[in-house]
Amino acid sequence: MTSTITTDQEARRKRTVMWVVSLATVGMIFDGYDLVVYGAVLSTFLNDPSHLGEVTPAVAGTLGSYALLGMMFGALLAGAFGDILGRRKVMLLSYAWFSIGMFVTALMSSTTTFGIMRFLTGLGIGALIATTGTLVTEFAPPGKKNLCSAISYSGVPLGSLLGALLAILLLESLGWRGLFMIGALPIVTLLPLAFLKMPESVPWLVARGQIDKARAISERTGVPMPESVPESEKAERVGFAGLISRGFLLSTVLVGLMSALAQFLNYYLNTWLPVLMEQVGFNTKGSLAFLLVLSGGAILGALGGSRFADRFGPKPVVATGFLIGASFIALLTLNVPLPVRLLFVAIVGFGTTGTSILIYGLVANYFPTKMRGAAVAWAAGFGRLGGVSGPLLGGLFLAAGLGVNAVFYVLAGFALLGVALTLAVPRVRRATDVHSTPVEPAVPLGAGATAVSRLRSTGLGNAMQ
Repeated sequence: MTSTITTDQEARRKRTVMWVVSLATVGMIFDGYDLVVYGAVLSTFLNDPSHLGEVTPAVAGTLGSYALLGMMFGALLAGAFGDILGRRKVMLLSYAWFSIGMFVTALMSSTTTFGIMRFLTGLGIGALIATTGTLVTEFAPPGKKNLCSAISYSGVPLGSLLGALLAILLLESLGWRGLFMIGALPIVTLLPLAFLKMPESVPWLVARGQIDKARAISERTGVPMPESVPESEKAERVGFAGLISRGFLLSTVLVGLMSALAQFLNYYLNTWLPVLMEQVGFNTKGSLAFLLVLSGGAILGALGGSRFADRFGPKPVVATGFLIGASFIALLTLNVPLPVRLLFVAIVGFGTTGTSILIYGLVANYFPTKMRGAAVAWAAGFGRLGGVSGPLLGGLFLAAGLGVNAVFYVLAGFALLGVALTLAVPRVRRATDVHSTPVEPAVPLGAGATAVSRLRSTGLGNAMQ
């Protein structure tokens, strides 16, 4: 239940949500750019040892996994501290961290130093992934939480699309170092804007007992104050301790496995799809075009799926996404005309990357405020175990001589497992304790002392204190 929203307050809220979702989306665009830029320059490393030294397929897979390991640890660290320090601080630190990391990575000249910097850069990206869904969900209006989450995380495939496009256009002229330096732009663009326009989460401040600060931000941003905090939510443990508590442990395990499977498919395809397409006869630029189509399908599918998730719930939509992914990955084994193959790849984009986006929305809406940051961090962090194995297994499969069709069948089998795990998630737990702790709502700007006196004269203000 939220306080009454005036027309002026609603206008301020819409502006705030627009800024928060836009900034979060741009941050995710650079995450997606980082995801694809390595895969886009991978052929350069494999074919020319003058850049980092000799890079075999197995070494290439290992290097790709270093960034994902960093993302895993970064996400888990963000989950451990984000529910305590706040969403905004973690977001700003993440922007600065991964921007510097991308710039320094572009200066490396050996596989060892390159791998170390990929890991360190991954720490910032992982923290950003883990915090974005939490912050956006807490600002999004009711009925549009999955949509706002999907818009933000659609920045990942959009960034992937941008990375593939820039690689096609600029790789020969800028080289791989120039492409990595592009990834450092947020420190001079996104970070200053976020510092000015991204406020702290009002629900988080209320859950932490910082009522005065929450009220001040509510008045400035138009985001309504919660009128009460259920006793059942107050009693819940904070962060990761809450995730392993009774009533949430099974759900925590299942969403972690779902995220790991989705990220495995996501990172496998974004890293190795160009190489797989080269093996079936496409040239380098043609194989990179498949990444564009994959990312485009992920964006459209996630945005469309989010509307159904807001209407019917995210669980059936995520299960359907996994099923569609499994079906169309298997269809990639067919010898079909190029336009049909491109259509299949676009639909695979929804069933893999698009589904991973919808999982973040499911998690952010499933768990309560006190553990929401840790829950999204868990999904992002544990999911990166699947992401780590994607590039790694891709390199091992290539080194072992596994056929392209066999690879697609293995990926389809993993997607089917994702369907089963999603259907096993228990129904979302609702607060059943009718007792609550009142929270005085924010006074709309312009109302001032008159509104307060009216509340108190009716006795309502005293009842809320």
